[in-house]
Amino acid sequence: MTTSNRAKALDAATARTTQGVKPLPEPQPSPTQALPEVPLVVIEPKRSSLALDLREIWAHRELLYFLMWRDVKVRYKQTALGVAWVVLQPLLMMIIFTLFFGKLAGIQSGLDGRVPYPLFAYAGLLPWTFFSSAVGLSGNSLVNSASLVTKVYFPRLILPLAAVGAVLLDLAISSCVLAAMMAYWRVGVSANLLMLPVLVLLLTALALGAGTLLSALNVKYRDIRIALPFALQIWLFASPIIYPTSMLPERWRWVMALNPMTGVIEGFRAALYGRDGFDWPSLAVSAAVALALLACAAFTFKRMEKGFADIV
Repeated sequence: MTTSNRAKALDAATARTTQGVKPLPEPQPSPTQALPEVPLVVIEPKRSSLALDLREIWAHRELLYFLMWRDVKVRYKQTALGVAWVVLQPLLMMIIFTLFFGKLAGIQSGLDGRVPYPLFAYAGLLPWTFFSSAVGLSGNSLVNSASLVTKVYFPRLILPLAAVGAVLLDLAISSCVLAAMMAYWRVGVSANLLMLPVLVLLLTALALGAGTLLSALNVKYRDIRIALPFALQIWLFASPIIYPTSMLPERWRWVMALNPMTGVIEGFRAALYGRDGFDWPSLAVSAAVALALLACAAFTFKRMEKGFADIV
């Protein structure tokens, strides 16, 4: 059989095979695949490059919750004592301060002898432990979450917010120990206790402002990560935790009042043990510093946020 005959036979066989086969209809778009009339995501320029988009943070509130829970689990994962470290840190420091400063140095609480020195020291360590832990964790939050920052979009401000929020759980647990100690020493409370939630809010604002500002600066200047523990250690002894402000000479107390933690710590003691009024000038300084820190942190954070993924 010649080549032309073979080609004709192949065409005839193909025609018989495809005879009666209808062509496939063209695919029609299903109703579920139709484009929505209203877009799912609207991309628009921000009104101000320095304004905080609180609506976006609220939209990612579930992510904020899961990051807070992640920070709590990561801190105490594979530890023998677990969450007991929350109580042991201020408790052991209280014991050391009581032995060396209360017994050997003879430092008194300055509350007319109504409150023993262990309660005096613990009431100062309670807000300070929260502040130092919150500032340390939030200051390193962006650097420690570099894999998230470089791969997934979300409001970066959620990271320092989650770090501070996770430490609030530690503050609540440590407060239960303080309540047990007050019951043991039979120290009653007064109406000043109603001021305690306001003081916790002021303390949280201070920690959030300082931590957010340091987290933005830490992305570009890694010296922050090294210098931060040293700075917090100096700040500890510059705050009235070991000693009352009444030990200082009258002419130097205004210098101590410039420390924003002075008003908070003395306010905690006045709310828990005090029968007298609060030191309102010191509290006003603490509130002013907290507002200034929050404003400066928001300005710096939003200004540097666009470069976080490239630098971190």
